[in-house]
This record gives sequence, C-alpha cells and structure tokens, in this order.
Amino acid sequence: MRPAALILALFLSSLALPAQAQERTPTQRQTLADIAYVLGESHALRQACEGAYDQYWRDRMMGVTDTEAPDAALDRRLKEAFNSGFASRRAEFPECSRASRIAEAAAARRGQALAASLASVRHRVDPREAEARRKALEMEAIEQDLSLRP
Repeated sequence: MRPAALILALFLSSLALPAQAQERTPTQRQTLADIAYVLGESHALRQACEGAYDQYWRDRMMGVTDTEAPDAALDRRLKEAFNSGFASRRAEFPECSRASRIAEAAAARRGQALAASLASVRHRVDPREAEARRKALEMEAIEQDLSLRP
C-alpha cells in the first residue's frame, strides 16, 4: 500500500469506534460527507492504476457507513458525496499516470486531515499531541511528494 493511502486508512480506522450519526453535529456530518467525497476520489484514482476490480476505498466507505449507522438522509448524502468524488476524478484521470498518482496522494492527505479533525473531536486529543501528530504527518506527506518527483 502506498504511504499516503496507508495514512488515510489509519485515520479512517480511528473512526471505527461505535458512533451513531444521529449524535453528530451538523459540522461533523459535513465532515463525514467531505470524507465520503475524498473516499470516492481515492476509489477512482486507485482504480485507474489498479483496475476496475479494485474495491479497496469502496470497502472503506462501506465501513464508515456501517460504523456511523447514518439515518436515511445522511446515508443518501454520504453515498452522493462518494459518487460525486468518484465521477469527478474518473473524468479527470481515466488512466493511470504520474499525475493520477500525485492526485491520489493529495486526496489521501485531505482525507487524513478530515478524519483527524473528526477523530480529535471524538477522542479529545491533547492539543500538543495533536500538533505533534500533525507535524509528523505533514513531514511524511512532504517526503512522499518528494519521492514522486523525478
């Protein structure tokens, strides 16, 4: 698994604590929709390189909806966001390329930041610890970007 994808997967797994979507604030519900959009983007970008049968990010999206147990309105919103993200990136990157790999890494960083913001609300992370974690992830993302350059 690519490092940026691993980072996003780790943060999404931090959401795997039992949570009822009905308990989420409107801001948290929007963050979930934003995560769904990024997962859709990631799904399209990964499929461009790994093939149409790859379901890695779709399976992660299903895990989010299983964990959140959203009401009908939020469930529909999450599915629409996922599908919109997928369609957007599929149209932009129909084939695997260096640009699609860079876009995949960028999507992973966005998803990681969104998941971290949602997880920090749920887990009440010490601000100093959160800042140290953010800096470490930022450095890892920079190193990943540098490794993608010729």
